[in-house]
Amino acid sequence: MIYIDNRQEKINVTDELEKKIEYVIDFILKREEFKKDYEISVIFIDNAHIREINKYQRNIDKATDVLSFPMIEYEEGKVFKELYLYYDFDSACYDGDNLILGDIAISLEKAQEQSIEYNHSFEREVCYLIVHSVLHLLGYDHMNEADKTKMREREKEILDELKIYR
Repeated sequence: MIYIDNRQEKINVTDELEKKIEYVIDFILKREEFKKDYEISVIFIDNAHIREINKYQRNIDKATDVLSFPMIEYEEGKVFKELYLYYDFDSACYDGDNLILGDIAISLEKAQEQSIEYNHSFEREVCYLIVHSVLHLLGYDHMNEADKTKMREREKEILDELKIYR
C-alpha cells in the first residue's frame, strides 16, 4: 500500500506523476526481492516545511530535497534483502498484514529547482528521489564510502532498468 499526501501548493501534482511514483516504488521492491505486503507513505511538501523537518530531525537548518524515515532498524552495512529470511520483525513494524517500511518527505519545490540545475525533467528528478528514498527504507545508506558506493551503484542500476536517464 502506498499513501501519497500532497501538503504543498507550489507545484502541481498530476495523477500521472502519482502513478509513476507508485510504479517506481513497486519496481524497486520487486528488484530488491521484497515479497511482503507493505506500506510506504510519501508526502509532498515545500522548501519551508522540509527545512523545519530537517532542523527538527537532523539539526540541519536548511531545505533539502528528500528525507527518509525507515521503520526498520538495520544492522550496519546490511539491507533488507540480506536480512529478511531470518529477521524477526517487531509487531510495531506491521499495520495488519502490511510491513510498514517508513515515510518519505519530498520537497517538490527543491525537486523542481534541481531538475533545472541538472538539466533534466522534473519527473526524472522526483523518480530519482523516490529511488534514493526507498533504498534508504530498505537499509541502504551513504554515511561511509563503502555504503555510499553500494547505494549509488544500486540507484544507477534501478534507474537504468527503469530507463530513467539524465
